[in-house]
Amino acid sequence: MLITLACLLVPVSLLTVWVHDIVLDTRRYVATVAPLASDPAVQAAAVGRIAQAADVRVDGPQITADLAKWLEAQGLPPRVGTAVKALGPQLDEAADTAVSKVAARFVEGERFETVWTGANRVAHASVVRALTGHGRGPIEVEGGTVTLDIGAAVETVKEDLVKAGLAPAEKIPEVNKQMVLFHSDELGKIRGAVHLLDVAGNWLPVFTVLLAAAGVLLARRRRRALVTTALCAAGACLLVALGLVVARHYYLDHLPAQVQSPAAAAAVFDTLVHFLRVSLRTALVLGVVVALGAYLSGAGRLPLALRGKAESGADAAARWGAGHGVHAGGTGRWVEEHRRWLTTGALLLVALVFALWNHPTVLTVLLLVLILLAVLAVLALLAAGGRADPGADRRP
Repeated sequence: MLITLACLLVPVSLLTVWVHDIVLDTRRYVATVAPLASDPAVQAAAVGRIAQAADVRVDGPQITADLAKWLEAQGLPPRVGTAVKALGPQLDEAADTAVSKVAARFVEGERFETVWTGANRVAHASVVRALTGHGRGPIEVEGGTVTLDIGAAVETVKEDLVKAGLAPAEKIPEVNKQMVLFHSDELGKIRGAVHLLDVAGNWLPVFTVLLAAAGVLLARRRRRALVTTALCAAGACLLVALGLVVARHYYLDHLPAQVQSPAAAAAVFDTLVHFLRVSLRTALVLGVVVALGAYLSGAGRLPLALRGKAESGADAAARWGAGHGVHAGGTGRWVEEHRRWLTTGALLLVALVFALWNHPTVLTVLLLVLILLAVLAVLALLAAGGRADPGADRRP
């Protein structure tokens, strides 16, 4: 029962860490969403929203009508005035094109990244308020919708338009245009669950590890229990990862009307859950590595055969070294006598490093495994050297 409960709590613990370290931590949140400023889908959506917010309208027909009237007053034929009047729609289109070009140039530049990061940092308080019901934010969250104010971006585009010679841009009023980040009708209902996860914080992962350790220690066959625990925990993480895929499809298929760019919404979703996916993959790989290590340390035919070949290889290497004047001496004999404790210490040290590692990844797991294998190989070579030393004490 302890092992089953621990396996069920593994993905919940990862969700807790994700909520606490990413969603509820301003620095972590800003670092998470910062890459969105260079995402093509988000940039295209931002250009459209900024251009829509700016909404510079040049009254082309009125301008061309006045110009045609003036030309006719100067004695030009009426057909010239008619041709000039026909340019009215083109003037409107040219103004809209100018706004879009300036907005695109701004969004694709470094200034947009600065505005985006600053706006997200300010808006994060609203995200925390939306998920926990606590805290203060300048942006009100209503109806389960979290938005991002792009008024600063509109003001910057307005200045660029005026500098480019488009005088009507000076009449753009101050706007409070908002880009919808995400929307959920269940946002109010999950506040209690998110608050519970936030309170659990860093303690739920520790509690999960203690449950798993207690279950393994109380089992009759501890090695088999450890293998079962690691594989079941990895399987639980795999199920949650598959659930994220299903949730993503469901979310994109049920976007609210105010979300005008499905591609941008997909980019936002993928970015927000990026570190959660990394954590799930890391836990999955860690579970498989632990299960494999526990199995290979057992008394089965395959583990015994593999360990026998490894020891034979170490002995052969030690004999070769002894034949070339390389001896382990007293160090080798000491390692041979205390090898079990040294191996246990190496395992505990690697486990401690992993526990203290800030946001470990799959590469972290593989790196620590390689380091552990290297340490075990060195211990095996030293122990083999101690056995090959003519002065070594022979034990039955």
